[in-house]
Amino acid sequence: MTGALAQGLPQAVGHAGDAYVGGQWVPVSGSERLSVINPANGALVAELTGGTAADLDRAVAAARAAFPAFAASPVAERLALLERIHALILERAEPLAQVLVREMGAAITHARTAHVPFAAAHVQAAIDVLRDYQFLTMRGTTAIVREPIGVAGLITPWNWPLYQITAKVAPALAAGCTVVLKPSELSPLSALMFAQIVHDAGAPAGVFNLVNGTGSEVGAGMAAHPDIDMISITGSNRAGVLVAQGAAPTVKRVTQELGGKSPNLMLPDADFDRVVPLGLMAAFRNVGQSCSAPTRMIVPRARLAQVEALARQTVESIIVGNPANEATTLGPIANRAQFRRVQAMILVGLEEGARLVCGGLGSPEGLSDGLYVH
Repeated sequence: MTGALAQGLPQAVGHAGDAYVGGQWVPVSGSERLSVINPANGALVAELTGGTAADLDRAVAAARAAFPAFAASPVAERLALLERIHALILERAEPLAQVLVREMGAAITHARTAHVPFAAAHVQAAIDVLRDYQFLTMRGTTAIVREPIGVAGLITPWNWPLYQITAKVAPALAAGCTVVLKPSELSPLSALMFAQIVHDAGAPAGVFNLVNGTGSEVGAGMAAHPDIDMISITGSNRAGVLVAQGAAPTVKRVTQELGGKSPNLMLPDADFDRVVPLGLMAAFRNVGQSCSAPTRMIVPRARLAQVEALARQTVESIIVGNPANEATTLGPIANRAQFRRVQAMILVGLEEGARLVCGGLGSPEGLSDGLYVH
């Protein structure tokens, strides 16, 4: 990796290796450079080297070798590991939040109150479930044994880069599975910090592995890999289809959380003064970059003027700006491809006859250096 330390990132993301395999940081064999760009100003934050099929093979082999012992480990040992991971996330909460600001433009207050706490909460949830979970149950004379499935391949997105990792890794470790993680190449630095947390928590070598890279190289390789038993992906519908197709020949288990937007239906008897601002802020949370964001507000036609006025008033109270500033409500869009997509959607809406209540094409005044939406 280059560039990370020069930008003042924590030491934990300044190591020499671009992959974590078999309990240690290792260089990868690829040559493709993956640039991490600060969307607030276009500055280069870090560069990583993308992994190859050979790097993925090494990670999967390490996970496969570690699986028998980890699958047979006592629940108490896995609980202790998860508790140490949870404690280290909380201990390193501020450095994690600062990295999220730089790699994806999360407003610092949102990183502190949502991104990092949600990540810790997923680990705590796995701890709570594992503490009382019955891996062996009896139904009459039938014994039902729940066993870890094997090596889990995990693919996580750029919009919630840290908490999506813990949402997948924590239950996998709780079950006794070993893991190979491919974080988004657009926001991979918090993943590197999480890998260091797992290492410092004392995870046995090979239980957790990380390979950076693109979806077409590492992601596709994971889907098709014969030694990966299950794959979990959070991403676009297109990526989900490709992963399912790639996984089909090996008949591996596939779980998906894919793209989608939710309608927000408001009936005539709703308290519009209350629910419209709540609905707007839910839609704008994380700069609207959530698959569960209620981005379509469906209201009675007779209340449309009232809703528009409330929406304008709510949006005008939002402070768009430098995500490192504690007064900022919303930072920039996380990456240039997504920024272009948002601008295109605004344009399509205008061309189809939509009326702007506020905002519009382009960036707010004084924020043209970043990927900000007006």
